[in-house]
Amino acid sequence: MIKHLAMVGTAILATLLSLVVLWQFRTVVGYVLISLALAATARPLIMNWIKRSFMMRLVMIFVYIIIAVSLVFIVFLVGRFAIGDIQQLAQTLSVQGAWMLPPWLEGTSFQHTLVEWLPTPDKLFEALTGEQGQFVLPAVIGFTEGIGGVLSGLFLVLFLSIYWSSNQIHFERLWLSLLPSEQRKHARGIWRTIESDLGTYIRSEIIQSLLAAIFLGIGYWLLGSQYPFLLALIGALIWLIPVVGAVVAVIPPLVIGLLTSVNLSLFTALYTMVVLVVIQIWVEPRLFKRNWDNPILTLVILLAMADAFGLPGVIAAPPLSAICQILWNLLISNRLAAGAAIQVSDLKERQARLQVTIGEMSEPPPPLVTSSMERLSALLEKAEPVLQVSNPLSAKQAFPFP
Repeated sequence: MIKHLAMVGTAILATLLSLVVLWQFRTVVGYVLISLALAATARPLIMNWIKRSFMMRLVMIFVYIIIAVSLVFIVFLVGRFAIGDIQQLAQTLSVQGAWMLPPWLEGTSFQHTLVEWLPTPDKLFEALTGEQGQFVLPAVIGFTEGIGGVLSGLFLVLFLSIYWSSNQIHFERLWLSLLPSEQRKHARGIWRTIESDLGTYIRSEIIQSLLAAIFLGIGYWLLGSQYPFLLALIGALIWLIPVVGAVVAVIPPLVIGLLTSVNLSLFTALYTMVVLVVIQIWVEPRLFKRNWDNPILTLVILLAMADAFGLPGVIAAPPLSAICQILWNLLISNRLAAGAAIQVSDLKERQARLQVTIGEMSEPPPPLVTSSMERLSALLEKAEPVLQVSNPLSAKQAFPFP
């Protein structure tokens, strides 16, 4: 008894110590997890590149370099124009003394309530920057330091993702060697399933965000918005927020549009909603099939991650929910279904032996015995399809890699 308690206490202390160490090195752990996610995202491109001949590899490297340079150039242009929009927005806020409200609100109690509670644009700008702009310099310094930290983190993540991609087999052998030999194949299948679904989800979100930025920017520019690049960039980033991203993305064009025109504000908000709904309904199902979609679990994880890590935790909640569901299905549900299937097989064997025993009887069996055997056969036939439905993953789906 004492030995058992000592073992349990040691296990609890070791678990707590591991959690403390992970929390102390949470930044490093975060870099490693992000690099693994990036490697999973680029895995299909890398596997396609490996299968090509030497000349095709050179051509694909040249194409990838052109695409990378083009993306960097596009990001530079968007950032430059977005900064210009921010400057123009700051100038407008600093001199404008009232919001552009709809004419049908004039003279109503709702307008008086808005005027009393909502600060004017110039007062809002003064509250953000200070009376003499004393908040601007600390904000610029903090933003510069933050950009430096983000860039260094991106380089580290990129280097680690290249390492994981080029040494995938060695990395898997390293951590699988910590497990017993009879469990390695099962663990490898779970790892590959998680990596595949996680990479598909991230690729889908990136493509959707880029499409949202392109269509929103073009639409805002055609509608005559003064800040098309800034609004498109904000909308693309907000789109990454799960559950409420499409709703929250409507607020910036609606509010900023009130600086110039009520009609423009309504049109930009309506256009934003249409674009994001089309992406959600038509584009996303073609890029990513949600095999692991449990809204309740996603919502619970989202609330917990939002409280612990803020906006990054909100963005990371859906893939974390999918990982939890994959682990549950492969570690728990499949074993329960397999055990039930074994029980049905055992019942069928017993039924066959009982049928042989009844057939060897010298006299015909009573009608009650005959009807009972028929009902037992019918029940066993009904049980098999139910077990197959309760087990959502076949062996090939659970372990799609050799």
